Amino acid sequence: MYRKTIRVVAAVIKTEKNGEPIIFATQRGYGEFKDGWEFPGGKIQEGETPQEALKREIMEELDTEIEVGELIDTIEYDYPEFHLSMDCFWCSIVKGDLVLKEHEAARWMDKDSLNSVEWLPADKSLIRTIAEFL
Repeated sequence: MYRKTIRVVAAVIKTEKNGEPIIFATQRGYGEFKDGWEFPGGKIQEGETPQEALKREIMEELDTEIEVGELIDTIEYDYPEFHLSMDCFWCSIVKGDLVLKEHEAARWMDKDSLNSVEWLPADKSLIRTIAEFL
């Protein structure tokens, strides 16, 4: 069965609190996966690089300018209706206050709190990779 592939990017925004690394996660506020936790980002538009798409999406969704760092991983995940190809990058905040425009909730998480929320299926495998870095 042919399924369409959706290419997206995700920002794993990292900072430190009390000398410990923490990352920013958001709770989806709409659609089929409402209430699931994910890393902010979105679809890559025609002619955009993944990094350009990520900067645009974070500005649109969170009113924040980010610096896109190295690629963590590309997650390939089969949902029932489509195949997701998600480039996940380490990011840091350049300017802004992470204003939630599309998400229901957000929180900063350390290594110990990563499994305290219900992640969207495609994000789950990324959590293991991120935990190794934190």
